[in-house]
Amino acid sequence: MPRLTFSQALGAGGSADVLSAWQYQYIPRPGILNVCLRSTVATDFFTLSAGSDSLAERQPVPAGGTAGQTPTAFNSPVISERVAAGDRLKLLLNNTGVASTVDGFVDYQPTG
Repeated sequence: MPRLTFSQALGAGGSADVLSAWQYQYIPRPGILNVCLRSTVATDFFTLSAGSDSLAERQPVPAGGTAGQTPTAFNSPVISERVAAGDRLKLLLNNTGVASTVDGFVDYQPTG
């Protein structure tokens, strides 16, 4: 199962698409996508989309994380969604306050 683990620093008012350079940004086969995020502050938001499907639109990133520590399903909710072959994944992070760090992982599990 391909996994992308990341730690993304965001400046005040900054944004980043953490999947823009990932090998699996374009899904090769249908599968299950699992995403888990955690921020060091409470002012970060994320948007997650797969193809034309909006999976999460401007949702708050759970706060209370420590920069550099990957969250787990034990301390952060995991978003689990089906994705279709050819879908382009986008995970856009937005910071609306002070500088922060968002840590997380994206798992892609092919099913077909």
